[in-house]
Amino acid sequence: MSETGHPEPDRIEGAPHPRDTLRLIGQEAAEAAFLDAYGTGRLHHAWLLTGPRGVGKATLAWRIARFLLATPEEAGGGLFGDPAPAPDTLDIAPEHPVARRLQAGAEPRLFALRRAWDEDKKRLKTVITVDEVRRMKSFLQLSATDGGRRAVIVDPADEMNTAAANALLKMLEEPPAAVTFLLISHQPSGLLPTIRSRCRELRLAPLSPEDLAEAMAAAGAEAGDTGALAALAGGSVGEAIRLTNLDGLETYAAIVALFATLPRLDRPQALRLAESAAQRGAEERLALFLALMELFLSRLARAGVLGATGDEAAPGEAQLFARLSPDARAARAWAELHQSLGARARHARAVNLDPAALVLDMVLKIDETARERLGG
Repeated sequence: MSETGHPEPDRIEGAPHPRDTLRLIGQEAAEAAFLDAYGTGRLHHAWLLTGPRGVGKATLAWRIARFLLATPEEAGGGLFGDPAPAPDTLDIAPEHPVARRLQAGAEPRLFALRRAWDEDKKRLKTVITVDEVRRMKSFLQLSATDGGRRAVIVDPADEMNTAAANALLKMLEEPPAAVTFLLISHQPSGLLPTIRSRCRELRLAPLSPEDLAEAMAAAGAEAGDTGALAALAGGSVGEAIRLTNLDGLETYAAIVALFATLPRLDRPQALRLAESAAQRGAEERLALFLALMELFLSRLARAGVLGATGDEAAPGEAQLFARLSPDARAARAWAELHQSLGARARHARAVNLDPAALVLDMVLKIDETARERLGG
């Protein structure tokens, strides 16, 4: 919850807010690139932090903001008037006044641009609106009188509507003095090209299984089967936490167990799985189930081209993939099904199709493709 008592749109359930995460794991290259720019006097006014969802982009943005606001603009004054050595870390002591103010949500030189609370509908807005950008502009005008550096975190820039994006673009084209913009984007290709061109990009990579386990432990989350979790989460801490919170490993194992019965589908088992995925009031679990179904097909298609997919994400997965997708021809069929079922699922959810019917339809389409490939 924010200081207003409303849920925060930039916080993953079950994990600390990025402003409270003082350590960033597995993204040393991105940190080094920023520090190099800072240390050589090439600090750009706008940075675009990209990479898969949940790999630490927001944590890095808050680390950069904390560092900039806590580090004097003129670090100055080594021995005999020589310049002080450039910092080699973004770490700022937790007891530093800036760190304390940021953690309390009371830092007057930072603005977090994100989805706002809709008082009429009593929920978070679905997009970042131009009204929030105007609030940011007012903040920057008022805070300019205090002097010193200021920082703006946009989390994520992908959620700006067209009016908000155009308003932010004007500020990037004519940036206020001593302001560093930190834009977080999960899909930078969807941003205005003119916004991308005015930012320097810092790309964050998916985490290794070891870094993922360490990051989850640092967030206070139980990693469980780290190999399976890393395989399904794609190196994303955020996704790994979501999978853990919603029993994603167990759900994926149930999907694999069901399709292990192909080409003679166990229909009662299929019905039970569809009903469990479509329980009333469990929209988040349904979304995860559909995502795992798509991931199953994606991994299945990839196995036909590349062979083994690395760590098994569920017992018996490798054997099943070898049977259903033994070659490139089979892989092509599964890849086509992956695309068509993904589009069908998105359409079905948009028109509020019965969730159980949607899940069963996907299962039967997979069964049909398996019978065409294997007979039965």
